[in-house]
Amino acid sequence: MSTTTAEETRPRADRRKRLFVVLGVVAVLAYLSDQLTKMVALDVLGDGEPRPFIGQLIRFKLIGNPGAALSLGAGNTWVMTGIALAVLVAIIVVARQLGSRAWAIALGLLLGAAIGNLTDRFVRPPGGGQGHVVDFIDYNRWFIGNVADIWIVSAAGLIVVLAMLGIGVDGRRDHGRSRAATADEDTSRHETQDHLNDPRRGTGQTTRNDEADMSTQTDDASGTPERRRQEGDHA
Repeated sequence: MSTTTAEETRPRADRRKRLFVVLGVVAVLAYLSDQLTKMVALDVLGDGEPRPFIGQLIRFKLIGNPGAALSLGAGNTWVMTGIALAVLVAIIVVARQLGSRAWAIALGLLLGAAIGNLTDRFVRPPGGGQGHVVDFIDYNRWFIGNVADIWIVSAAGLIVVLAMLGIGVDGRRDHGRSRAATADEDTSRHETQDHLNDPRRGTGQTTRNDEADMSTQTDDASGTPERRRQEGDHA
């Protein structure tokens, strides 16, 4: 049977510290790339005129978005701010179990992007948690987003891949644990079968179905009616 405990498989403190550094660096880079590109967009695209980037497929067009992606929740800016704050708290809580570099990158991207959009909520007009997020990347007129949205989508895709591979936040593989559990069950089953097939087991042992093992009984049982008749004839 496996004797590995959850404490033994938990990432070491030094490894967690290194992964926290990775998460922090990725978050800072994601945040800076978001805020710097927004500053450039406000300066260059302030006239409101669209600029083609990849033909008309992807253009640059500046807007202020009071809602979320695709302009959802435009009339509930405070709700969007509350959701972003909840995401920050969730990231911090999940990061306490961090044991995977890929998860550190994904969480770092989410953290930097969330803080980037939250910054807009508080520093962009009208401010006070209801500011409009700066969006400027027009995807074929389907929706307009920003660099933070790119990082959010990238992080979501990475998390999906990690989930499909069975890699948890702590770095362990779910299917690896399943294989270990299956191996333990097979070992236990083989040990039980070997015990049942042991020729040294004494008379009167029970079979796997808890029935008497009649194969070990001898034929000279003196208590049978046939044997008593034979002894009476000889007498």
